[in-house]
Amino acid sequence: MIYASMRSIASYIPKQCITNFDLEKIVDTSNEWITKRTGIKTRYFADKTQATSDLATYAGELAIQRAGLRPSDIDLVIVATLSPDFLGMPSTACIASHNLGIHNKPAFDITTACTGFIYLLSLAKAYIQAGMYENILIIGAEKISSLLDFNDRSTCVLFGDGAGASVISATSDQNEAIVDVHISANGQYSDFLVTPGCGSRNPANQHVIDSNLQFIQMKGNETFKLAVKTLANDVDYILKANSMQPEDIKFFIPHQANLRIISAVGEMLDFHQDQIVVTVDQFGNTSAASIPMAINSVYEAQKLQKGDLLLLDAFGGGLTWGSALLRFGGL
Repeated sequence: MIYASMRSIASYIPKQCITNFDLEKIVDTSNEWITKRTGIKTRYFADKTQATSDLATYAGELAIQRAGLRPSDIDLVIVATLSPDFLGMPSTACIASHNLGIHNKPAFDITTACTGFIYLLSLAKAYIQAGMYENILIIGAEKISSLLDFNDRSTCVLFGDGAGASVISATSDQNEAIVDVHISANGQYSDFLVTPGCGSRNPANQHVIDSNLQFIQMKGNETFKLAVKTLANDVDYILKANSMQPEDIKFFIPHQANLRIISAVGEMLDFHQDQIVVTVDQFGNTSAASIPMAINSVYEAQKLQKGDLLLLDAFGGGLTWGSALLRFGGL
């Protein structure tokens, strides 16, 4: 039987570090307020010359190298992003593929916000187990700084830029395979997290620009409450569906949106502190890049070993959510 395996993990972090003290200078906020409410201390912004595809390219190149492959070995490239290079077309995946030297292979984007990497895993798993492709490059990449209103202290302090990538490959070894992926969505709450302007609903015009509708808007309290409940229920579901307990998990890697959400979900599900991976304090919320960047942090710290069981969990605009159980198949 053919299984899908995470053969590598990699990330790219832009060079410009933005501290809470830096944000104090441009918006009505404070380091104390940001830290207490979110747990975020720093985040990184791409420079003006960089687009999301550039971040995706850096992470993708390293992921291919770590998988021991060449660009020509990649059969498909999928990018998850809410901050694409261009509105609608061409896809960020097409641009990143060209940058990586991957030619005449399919490439496309998905837009599921912070749940992007979980959705990518679901797609890659399905394609590989169907026998369609052998090596798939999946990338979560974001330049969210380009979508932030720096007059809105409720959103501009939360997000950062970055990219995370992974090669998902075919394997016959179930002990290094993706075990299960669960994804879902509910558009009833689409106004909780939204970029209102410049799409077909509110096409680009002077009113849209003057009203700052091209920037991210969020209903923070409503999103927080629903996220905690949904994430806890989703993790409970996937564990029970696979007859597993929290103690079976080596690392619980949730979406890095808010330390209070991560802590609440961890406590509700009885995970120990040493099981929970936290990077939100360093990088802020990098949306689709959040989970692969967090996986890469334990990989580069040499804490992640081949065969380790990971539990991933995310919640994002749409609203979308999902979870994944997988054994790391890299070296």
